[in-house]
Amino acid sequence: MSEELVIKTGRPDMMSFTLPVVAGLGLILGFLTGNVIGSPWIGLVLGTLIGAGLAYGLNEMVPKKSIGRWGVIIAFAVIGLLFGGLGGAVGGAIIGAIISWFAYWIGRGTYRDDVPIYSTPGQTLWWNFFLFICGAIFIFLITPILVVLPLSFNAEDFFTFTPEMLRLDPEGYSLKHYRDFFETDDWQLALKNSLVIAPIATIISVSLGTLAAIGLSQSHVPGRRAIMAVLISPMIVPLIISATGMFFFYSTLGNFLEGTLGMSKGLVGYIKVILAHAVLGIPFVIITVTATLVGFDRSLTRAAANMGADPVTTFFRVQMPLILPGVISGGLFAFITSFDEVVVVLFVGSAAQKTLPWQMFIGLREQISPTILAVATILVVISIALLTTVELLRRRSERLRGMSPG
Repeated sequence: MSEELVIKTGRPDMMSFTLPVVAGLGLILGFLTGNVIGSPWIGLVLGTLIGAGLAYGLNEMVPKKSIGRWGVIIAFAVIGLLFGGLGGAVGGAIIGAIISWFAYWIGRGTYRDDVPIYSTPGQTLWWNFFLFICGAIFIFLITPILVVLPLSFNAEDFFTFTPEMLRLDPEGYSLKHYRDFFETDDWQLALKNSLVIAPIATIISVSLGTLAAIGLSQSHVPGRRAIMAVLISPMIVPLIISATGMFFFYSTLGNFLEGTLGMSKGLVGYIKVILAHAVLGIPFVIITVTATLVGFDRSLTRAAANMGADPVTTFFRVQMPLILPGVISGGLFAFITSFDEVVVVLFVGSAAQKTLPWQMFIGLREQISPTILAVATILVVISIALLTTVELLRRRSERLRGMSPG
């Protein structure tokens, strides 16, 4: 590719750069599509030719991007519809959108828009390769979730996509697994236990974690770094080791509560699981509240004390409103930790305290129940909602501390 040509015209050379690069993407997409239909090498050849043809045709004959891109998307969707039904149409439209965007992105030199004009070809390549790696990592992380969501609507008791699902045939989709979740006693017991254990463990985590964070934020506390390291150790120590230690500790505690205080075995089981989950959640609260306290103006508490407010009133009326976003964020992380945890429950709890993750583990190990997919989808939706709330609270906290524009 001639660097002078790019600088003068804003476009790379067609024959030496645009055609080979877009043809390479077409080769990859064609090979993947060919594997789906059982002819990978034919797909490879056709993909290469189509990629090269689109690179030349779109950039030289269709100057308006919107017309060119929509034309390719519709053409690929029609071809997919003819060979693979509705599912093929959706897949074809996605492939058309990708390759048409890439053809214009390369052919118009748009890949240089986010780098300084004085960047060398190597620096430009590295910048775009870095973005590609970030996108690939994101796709790698999100793909399992994207697979589970549609599988939870499978009309059959399979963990794989049926031909009807791939064709987007309505007969291949059903809510049967969701009905099974809401109508089966084992799943409802697990849901009830999760909804009892997680909120109580979260309240304990937030209360103790917030107090610990406020105390450790004081510079006069001796050995506060060592104390902080101990308090957040449940996040660092492998969970199986923590669970083993909790098993021995809470076994002794359970014997004391049952034998000395006369508590029922079921109640003691809930207490042990709740306390164990609270221990796992406290580090998240400490970290988020400590981060919030970094920007806290301590002159406000001194001013409140000068006005005659006692420490408790100062905390609830002055300090808590300002650190509340961090407290809620830590509480949400603690809730997610408790709601999704399974290893500690297996060690500390009993069958009466089985939670949703425990029931899912049983479903994978003993029953191979597709209802697991429906439950996983519900948990994913809950986690997304909670993490969205955390992000909104983080932005609100930054605005309150003047770290970002309102």
